Amino acid sequence: MRQVKFSIEETQIGFLNDHGKYGYKDKSSMVRAALRRLMKDLELESLKESADLYAELYKSDADLRTLTDSATSGWPE
Repeated sequence: MRQVKFSIEETQIGFLNDHGKYGYKDKSSMVRAALRRLMKDLELESLKESADLYAELYKSDADLRTLTDSATSGWPE
């Protein structure tokens, strides 16, 4: 695993020092878990924004709604 150097605030250092209290074996595993969670959250946020943009486009484009309706015609409800 690669190592990196970064700066954090004193309160964050204190939080990391309590890693065992939160079930992590060391500071690095706690940081990795936090980064994984942040990555998932950012990806989900991006997907939601994309879905909102598509929904707005769909709502404002009558031709797209007509095309969608014709493509789903005859499908079970």
